[in-house]
Amino acid sequence: MFKFINDYLNKKNLKDSRYSYLLEPYEGDEYVCFDCETTGLNPKVDDIISIGAIIIKGNQLLTSRKFERFIKPKTKLQADSIKVHHIRECDLADAKDINDVIVEFLDFIGNRPLVGYYLEFDVAMVNKYIKPKIGIKLPNKQIEVSAVYYDQKIGLIPQGNVDLRFDSIMKDLNLPRLGKHDAINDAIMTGMMFVKLINK
Repeated sequence: MFKFINDYLNKKNLKDSRYSYLLEPYEGDEYVCFDCETTGLNPKVDDIISIGAIIIKGNQLLTSRKFERFIKPKTKLQADSIKVHHIRECDLADAKDINDVIVEFLDFIGNRPLVGYYLEFDVAMVNKYIKPKIGIKLPNKQIEVSAVYYDQKIGLIPQGNVDLRFDSIMKDLNLPRLGKHDAINDAIMTGMMFVKLINK
């Protein structure tokens, strides 16, 4: 019932018919794993400074079909966030406008299911720009990798203490860490987690 109401409201509120494909059921076998780097951790006031995304098809991460964009923020970068992603304001001098990047991002993801690590935050960040542009939030199915990991682990750990830290999951799944912490590398590593988990 809830899905029916949600679908109805999305169709009613969609401002641009060019994006009606987002509301169609996805019938393919691909996923999009994506990650954002931001000026801070509050979607209401902070901005996206980079988006990285990659297509997953079967057991493969299609690195030839990756999406990587840097964005000029409207708000100041916070020192705490710079320590994480090492992106400085001078690194964004030639970055693109978020309104242009969001259009490219929508074209890239289509109506495929979205995969991510703490995906709720990244989706909230992109929805901040998507909803004013097209009238709705992303309707794509969302798959949280840490939840998939938790569901597989909880039956094996009687005390129910599952370590959901990114590095801990990578280590437990015996996956290689990519050197640089940025949106595209995080998307690739999260994609590796997802592929390994769905094949367990």
